[in-house]
Amino acid sequence: MSAGSLFADHALLPGGWARDVRLAWDAAGRLTAVQPGATPEPGMPRAEGPLLPGMPNLHSHAFQRGMAGLTEYRAEAQDSFWSWRSLMYRFALRLSPAQLEAIAFGLYVDMLEAGYTAVCEFHYVHHDTDGHPYADDAELARALLRAAQRAGIGLTLLPVLYQTSGFGGAAPAEGQRRFIRSTASMLRLLETLRPACEAQGARLGLAPHSLRAVPPEALRDALAGLAAQDATAPIHIHIAEQTKEVDDCLAWSGQRPVAWLLDHAPVDARWCMVHATHMDADEYRRAAATGAVAGLCPTTEANLGDGLFDLPRWTVDGGAWGVGSDSHACVDAAEELLMLEYGQRLLRRQRNVAATAAQPEVATALWLSAVGGGAQASGRALGGLAVGQRADMLVLDAAHPVLAGLEAPQMLSAHVFAAGRQRPLAQAYVAGRKTVDAGRHPLRAEAQRAFVQARRELLAGGA
Repeated sequence: MSAGSLFADHALLPGGWARDVRLAWDAAGRLTAVQPGATPEPGMPRAEGPLLPGMPNLHSHAFQRGMAGLTEYRAEAQDSFWSWRSLMYRFALRLSPAQLEAIAFGLYVDMLEAGYTAVCEFHYVHHDTDGHPYADDAELARALLRAAQRAGIGLTLLPVLYQTSGFGGAAPAEGQRRFIRSTASMLRLLETLRPACEAQGARLGLAPHSLRAVPPEALRDALAGLAAQDATAPIHIHIAEQTKEVDDCLAWSGQRPVAWLLDHAPVDARWCMVHATHMDADEYRRAAATGAVAGLCPTTEANLGDGLFDLPRWTVDGGAWGVGSDSHACVDAAEELLMLEYGQRLLRRQRNVAATAAQPEVATALWLSAVGGGAQASGRALGGLAVGQRADMLVLDAAHPVLAGLEAPQMLSAHVFAAGRQRPLAQAYVAGRKTVDAGRHPLRAEAQRAFVQARRELLAGGA
């Protein structure tokens, strides 16, 4: 990696759009200068379109990309998240380390071409197909680290603690055998992975899977152990995704899931509450006040029939949020924002819901909020085009027919709301290194071949 610079006629800074922006970064890929109203230095590279901050993808289950599109048939009289989950378990039980790496590599290349420059990997397939640990207990996690490094995407690795199949300590189901770890085993895994993460600049955190999968005492002990290793580490948890989860939590504890979590765990700005779809007014207010990020995955939540998060109710109390592609039925940062906004329009029967008094351009408001929340959830300096942040950047293709002839804010609006699946992105930079040029990753063909072969093997095995 080396130092570099770039000049943009238009750039989306944390405070909004700016003109004639000179950017420079050091050998570590961290921005050292962001100067609006500047003049380009002789020979300085120039962005061929508006410059955007790269989008962090705050929730990913990489292996599920291999089954995207394969569950869209009716398996039960009334299909739901829970019937989909049974199909997912069957797929996860067949996955080899090489297949996981190939699927993740293909996915991460696709993410970079789709506007994501970093990813939070919520990793819960830990063991061999028989449920026993590999000789190297971190083998599958290392496969994800290698895939991210080859693709050139930034990574926050979140090994998942998973112990029970339901509230009250229900024994794990057979289909969950590859996921299960003791608390002590998880803390040892984190210690094992820390040097490898540090070596490639990845961030390491922890993901208690959900309240139904982690009993209270295990949650308490895991959080204490994590704090002893790294008190600043990000913590992600699935919460209140389904109404059945809410009902089961009420039956178990007398409280809704988010209310229980807030009363029994030290939730703060390190936390990402993934989905948090089904909260009451008091939960929205209390959760937003903690500083935690709401991890929204609109296309997956739509695909699974989860429901709709109430974005205005969350943001009125200053709640932070970001987006993730989760099960990867869709891999496109702009499309997640479109789905989020359109869901709010359907919920309220009004338009331009995410616009604010300070930022009336909906796409601009969405992009900046998602970058800020995604950066916070990543536990990394990814908070936009500002000094001290990592030089993760996207260049819109100003010559693309969807964008040509528009002003910079209109180009972003067209990218989010009018591009369909055309992806009018020209370049992507991660830590100042160009990973996508002319809309293509240099390893695209190799990554696609590996992905297709891994999926073919899995399907031949009856996944």
